Amino acid sequence: MKLWTSKRRAGRWRARIAVAKASVILVALIVAIEVRGTEPIIVEYSGGRNRVAVKFWTDAESQLKKGDVENARRSVDAAIRSDPTLWPALYTRAKIFIRQHQYELALRDCGEALRQDRTFIDAALLRAQINERLGRHADSINEIDHVVSIRPRPDAFADALSQRAWFRLTCPDPSFRDEKQALKDAMTACKLMHWEDENMIDTLACAYAAAGDFDSALRYEGQALAMKGISPDDSKALQQHLALFKQHRAL
Repeated sequence: MKLWTSKRRAGRWRARIAVAKASVILVALIVAIEVRGTEPIIVEYSGGRNRVAVKFWTDAESQLKKGDVENARRSVDAAIRSDPTLWPALYTRAKIFIRQHQYELALRDCGEALRQDRTFIDAALLRAQINERLGRHADSINEIDHVVSIRPRPDAFADALSQRAWFRLTCPDPSFRDEKQALKDAMTACKLMHWEDENMIDTLACAYAAAGDFDSALRYEGQALAMKGISPDDSKALQQHLALFKQHRAL
């Protein structure tokens, strides 16, 4: 199973701490994190809310990106102690819990982040991934289907469709597999992202391979590998897929 938040995404969130005259201070923070293709997250703080929590959170994201899980955990715990309502920090801690194989705790943090902001699609998709890893396939696909049904912002919609395609291609329970739907979802996701996301193109290539169209699978995998800025881990995975398709083998 691929965890999209750790290996399949490489984008930016923006945490903006906004203020009005006399009662609010305006500070903008841009944080590079392991989430691909998302729109900025807007976090609004009124008077009396501190910025210390956000500093701890941004530190945690930076540490996690570098693989420093232990210090990332310390930083994010400090952020949540300082501001328990900083829901992006709960999402970050969920990612850390996944690295530590504490999946139930990760689920809890995703649920709390969604309780605080029910529009936080990234937490819903991460919760679906965790449930898939735990073998709760029905819970996983139901969550993804719900996200698709509400048609969130285009980038999040593309993420949900691509994640659903991957699930339909790779779920170990064959009753949940659907190669035709996977191909349709993967193609729509690529179009929504204007063919600028190598991981979504990779998923499309895998869908074509599952359908037995290895010429298309090879073409799209080559397109994915030609994208600039691919991480070493992603490049390795894509090369492995390419090698399979050359042998006329699907995942």
